[in-house]
Amino acid sequence: MIAAVLIVVTGVVFNDANGNGVRDAGERGVPNVVVSDQRDVVVTDANGSFSLAAADEKGVVFVSVPDGWRAVGSFWRPASSSTLSFALASAPRVTSFTFVHGSDTHVSAQSVVRMRRFRTLTDSIAPSFAIVTGDLVRDALRVGEKEATGYYELFETEARQFKTPVWTVPGNHENFGIERDTSHVDKSHPLYGRAMYHHYRGPDYYSFNFGGVHFVGLNTVDIDDKSYYGHVDSTQLAWLEKDLAKIPASMSVVTFDHIPFFSAAESINGYMGGPPAPSLITVNGVTTFRHTVGNAKEVLARFRNRRLVLALGGHVHIRERLLYEIDGVPTRFEQSAAIVGPSGDAALRFKSGFVVYHVRDGVIDAGTFVPLDLSANRP
Repeated sequence: MIAAVLIVVTGVVFNDANGNGVRDAGERGVPNVVVSDQRDVVVTDANGSFSLAAADEKGVVFVSVPDGWRAVGSFWRPASSSTLSFALASAPRVTSFTFVHGSDTHVSAQSVVRMRRFRTLTDSIAPSFAIVTGDLVRDALRVGEKEATGYYELFETEARQFKTPVWTVPGNHENFGIERDTSHVDKSHPLYGRAMYHHYRGPDYYSFNFGGVHFVGLNTVDIDDKSYYGHVDSTQLAWLEKDLAKIPASMSVVTFDHIPFFSAAESINGYMGGPPAPSLITVNGVTTFRHTVGNAKEVLARFRNRRLVLALGGHVHIRERLLYEIDGVPTRFEQSAAIVGPSGDAALRFKSGFVVYHVRDGVIDAGTFVPLDLSANRP
């Protein structure tokens, strides 16, 4: 294994008063903004400056966009440069807002019409933002670079056309080439595994703040040689602790990721013992379920004394709602259906669609499922 090359990254977060993405004379730095390289978490000083002592030059650096601000351009940068700047513009603070949760777009030339219908419906609702919880592209697991990058570039093109910001996390299908028997991609490829997602979409886990709520995107898809499985690695767990330490304990928190922490869909689907994605996996001598997060307890322990109220997921292609009382806090675990199409069989059919959530004073409603039907006479 080639050791990571670590560099010192410094920079500034500034108030981009004219919205041109460049720091002009008189544009001041923004203090107390969280900046991270997905390992360390720092806060800008009174001048908006920050320093990350040991960033991986192949990684990314991002701003955890604060409440009352929006990113001008991208909220992340490749860490290859030792000096970075992030432009923010002030935005009205709100206590009431709407957001959309979709998942499993699996974009390709054949399915892009469904992504476009999702965009049309989302734009008509005019939410503050949309979240898409992984499996953005048809497949990068089992194909070569040309096909995989074609899917990614198609998703990028479509996502840019939304009228609202689109926040994403990776699914299993975003991990480039790891099923090497069919992809014929070497592990030394610079975009192998998670690197392709980083190249196109930036950090695979991060946070942002909106309307008094802290949103945390997680990567719940880990890799063991040629296989993916539900798991959050130790580096991400350590980052999560640091990120949560920067917010008030009373603040409502929403997580979003691909492979869910918990799901009843596994009992609906039944046990799968064969390829391409069996129900169980053994990693380092420990056998766990593959399609839920095997170390969910470890992850949720980081939210002890926090107000995790809603955990959003995808992967199962089913609109699902679970509720557990954790430390006396009602915590909802909810999966969205698949944008790419309906699922199930003759006995149990599940519609394609997405969910619209309304938030007021940090309280999130039950969500409204919007079916995605391409027929002329249905929404």
